[in-house]
Amino acid sequence: MGLAHSDDQLLEFLRRAGLPDADNLLDDPTWIEWVGDRPHEYDPLELMP
Repeated sequence: MGLAHSDDQLLEFLRRAGLPDADNLLDDPTWIEWVGDRPHEYDPLELMP
């Protein structure tokens, strides 16, 4: 598990997990749970002061 800031980072996480052809998995809710914004949108993480 990890926090990705781009689709490329997410694909790298999946590749390291043993899924080298993960491009098709990004839109499959069985594999990826998008939290917060819409899929493929990465906003900066807001930290508490």
